[in-house]
Amino acid sequence: MKNDQYSLLKEKIKSNDFSSVFLLLDENTDKYCLEIFINKSEINNYKKIVIKSGEENKNIDTCINIWKELNSQKADRKSIIINLGGGVLTDIGGFVASTYLRGIEFINVPTTLLGMVDAAHGGKTGIDFLSLKNQIGVFNMPIGVILDTVYLKTLSKEEYLNGYAEIFKHSFLTDSSDLSFNSLIKLDFYNDVDFIINKYSDIKNQIVKVDKYESNSRKVLNLGHTIGHALESYSYLSNSLDKLKHGEAIIIGLITELYISNKLNDFSLDTVDKLKEVSLNYFSKISLTDNDLKSIYDLMIFDKKNDKGSVNFVLLDKAGKPMIDQKVDYDIFIEAFAYYNN
Repeated sequence: MKNDQYSLLKEKIKSNDFSSVFLLLDENTDKYCLEIFINKSEINNYKKIVIKSGEENKNIDTCINIWKELNSQKADRKSIIINLGGGVLTDIGGFVASTYLRGIEFINVPTTLLGMVDAAHGGKTGIDFLSLKNQIGVFNMPIGVILDTVYLKTLSKEEYLNGYAEIFKHSFLTDSSDLSFNSLIKLDFYNDVDFIINKYSDIKNQIVKVDKYESNSRKVLNLGHTIGHALESYSYLSNSLDKLKHGEAIIIGLITELYISNKLNDFSLDTVDKLKEVSLNYFSKISLTDNDLKSIYDLMIFDKKNDKGSVNFVLLDKAGKPMIDQKVDYDIFIEAFAYYNN
């Protein structure tokens, strides 16, 4: 994307007179993305911190190691952290920056499609706790997000396509017919990626602008995530299921929650069928037993949208409008997975 993003970055760092610049990376972005970033940003006076990649490392132990490194390298309240990586890294980096010395500035440079269209935006920072998704965190906006599709060239096909679950979700949250699900699936997922990132990340940013702290309308961004997050957490707790990437879990959550929307709100079943059909071109189908489903349902009680011990879903009504704080019976939950497995 536009190189002037890097010019603005250099000006921002210079004008704020930061005492030190820290680059947070994982072993992959250190190897494949750091040189690209340095060549484009021309930031040479920096200190590097490298963490292990993967959702399993999105925890307090990783934060402690980063805080220790910041402390040993004499970071102060005028330091800045630049998070160069995918959604796991920008979540951790934002949380670490927000809590170190009661808060230092940070910039996100997402290197995955999921990060570019979703995770790097919106100011949600945090970590997993007891293998439960994003249980610890704060709201805090980065002072900048750099979107550059050059980093996507470093990804495997699987990792690249992982981001499309969130893009599908955003397509169900917009009033624009040009960005609807039916319009999205007509695009070339590779050649049109600049357009897709710009337009579908903006859907999220416009929702966040109205409700920064998720007290009401921002909850719609959790479409597909009540089931999806529980499924993702379960995949890390279970010995019988392979660990799922975020997108792999969310696409299943999206299919099942839209099916529930059909059963409860008469949302178009044809659209749910089409989502299921299209998604299977990019995401592998998984098999779940009755015991798996019971465990996943039990994990949903830890979802952040819940209140008073009740699980709250985001569903769509028949016109495709999102509805927050919806209740779903266990039988409908099971039926939704029967539909997914059919």
